[in-house]
Amino acid sequence: MTTPDVAAGAVAPGRYEVAPLGKDAWTLGVAQSRIHPAANKEEMDDNLAHMLHLIDNAYHYGAGPDLLLFHEFPISGWDLWTREEALERCITLDGPEIAAIAAKAKQYKAHIAFGAYVKDPDWPGHVLSLTNLMGPDGELIASHWKARNVRGLFPHFELFTTTIYDVLDEYVAKYGADAVLPVAKTSLGNISLSSTQLEPDLMRALAIKGAEVILRTASGSFTEVDVASTALHNKVYVAIANNALLLRKGPYFEDTGAGGSAIFGPDGKAIVRAEGKHEALIQARIPIAEFRARHLQPDIHWDLYRDVYAGYVSRFPPNLFAEVQPASLYETAEHVGAFDRWK
Repeated sequence: MTTPDVAAGAVAPGRYEVAPLGKDAWTLGVAQSRIHPAANKEEMDDNLAHMLHLIDNAYHYGAGPDLLLFHEFPISGWDLWTREEALERCITLDGPEIAAIAAKAKQYKAHIAFGAYVKDPDWPGHVLSLTNLMGPDGELIASHWKARNVRGLFPHFELFTTTIYDVLDEYVAKYGADAVLPVAKTSLGNISLSSTQLEPDLMRALAIKGAEVILRTASGSFTEVDVASTALHNKVYVAIANNALLLRKGPYFEDTGAGGSAIFGPDGKAIVRAEGKHEALIQARIPIAEFRARHLQPDIHWDLYRDVYAGYVSRFPPNLFAEVQPASLYETAEHVGAFDRWK
């Protein structure tokens, strides 16, 4: 069987688009840090100050990581807030919090990734959950939306964070279809950032698009096999940053889904894992040049199950927050439940 001709400038079958690498290998660090639901602006400022302190700690002794990953909500934390209360705890991508983190990235000539509640004037009234990547020059390289929320996970309520799926048509109209599954082509490799859990098809699609390193964030626990299988099934590097023990002054027990932060290799095995539930820095080398030289897209047999996917009806339709933004977690459950197509 002959190999199909590849047009000049096109990507060969099994390969994917990349940017030139800045180094052949680099160190990925995961900061397993506290999470504290900020009761007010003062506590948000304290959370940010603690995050900046941990960044300093990561580079205090030794070279420090080339990329440092924090969990889902290091600045605001998370609680049973209303939409109005959550919006008060949102940062903006041109605000002082981003500027402070950018300054640290520039100071240490490192990449820093972290999740945050964000508000955007292009999306008035929406609470966005974004995972952001700062570059060593202090510039924001990527800001990836959460793709979708898990439904039916929480007792009597649903998350009102606006994800791509919740405003899919408008999102595509604003940013284009390629942005639905974003892969940042950086000097460290192709990186995707996600706080989405339990969606293996999403992770596979990112790998098909060329994600080589998938940085995942969590808060209040995650399912390890979900993260490990992302690495194994797609033969990519995957990191998960979860929270450490909580502060005693908060409304939750100290051990609320704490610990387990890890970095997995393309074989699905943990290269390194946080040994406990306290704050910790774990690190692993990513031999990106060697990896890229032999890495291909996931080898799937799409023809076997294409028709099954084509005929599948998802439980909830997209665009449920396009016109309505429920005021609370409990109103969200009522709103989303009304569109359940599996009833």
